[in-house]
Amino acid sequence: MFKILKKEELSPSVFSMDIEAPRVAKKCLAGQFIILRVDEEGERIPLTIANFDREKGIINIVFQVIGASTMALAAKEAGDSIVDFAGPLGQPSEVKKFDGTVVVVGGGIGVAPTFPIARAMKEAGNKVIAIMGAKTKDILIMEKEMSEVTDEILITTDDGSRGIKGFVTYAVQELVDRGEKIAQITAIGPVIMMKSVADATRDMGIPTVVSLNPIMVDGTGMCGGCRVTVGDETKFACVDGPEFDGHKVDFPELMSRQRMYRDMEAEEKDHICRIGLGRK
Repeated sequence: MFKILKKEELSPSVFSMDIEAPRVAKKCLAGQFIILRVDEEGERIPLTIANFDREKGIINIVFQVIGASTMALAAKEAGDSIVDFAGPLGQPSEVKKFDGTVVVVGGGIGVAPTFPIARAMKEAGNKVIAIMGAKTKDILIMEKEMSEVTDEILITTDDGSRGIKGFVTYAVQELVDRGEKIAQITAIGPVIMMKSVADATRDMGIPTVVSLNPIMVDGTGMCGGCRVTVGDETKFACVDGPEFDGHKVDFPELMSRQRMYRDMEAEEKDHICRIGLGRK
């Protein structure tokens, strides 16, 4: 069992949890993820690590309530435990000193997994700029934390309530227009956001890394549920990724696979078991 040490609601339906997991914290690196199960009947939830403290043995996760499993996780409180917490999984981010500025782009809760990457890139001696996107200012997360590990933050909101009005690609264009020499962009967030960033940077010739979080079951490459097409090759996001060259990812195929179980998930979310077999 893995104890929840701290729980915080960052914005409506978005939660941060500190989980006591010393073995994971000891080995994890920026860009890697964990898979958890809330209880014995629960499905496996992959989440990219948002932060870690090796000395205290703590892993921080940030998640949004979107279905039955995340509802069950959100119902847990500090002091409660979850049954499984496996990791670190996947390949870590390539962290090195780049010839130019490193930009991390986070959309929605995608801001959280860009945090350890930004910190690692800064520690490697890079100039780091963060672009943080949200629908409105009220659901922006981790601005203070990100400001502590980057040289500059650009904020975009769909409604213009904070920062640049519009999509995160507007901020990327602003950096290009002012002559910022961008060596690499790492974009994490909704698939459509990552696709838009990759589409925008392809013609600019800016290397762009995206972190994929497709349907995933075992997290070890055996089930094949997380397969994605990258540069006409089949890759498994759990062992080959989760980070890939954004200019080579087959995003239409990825978005189609993400929709496969949407109806079943909606049904499960509202399901109330009356014969004692489910968690409700």
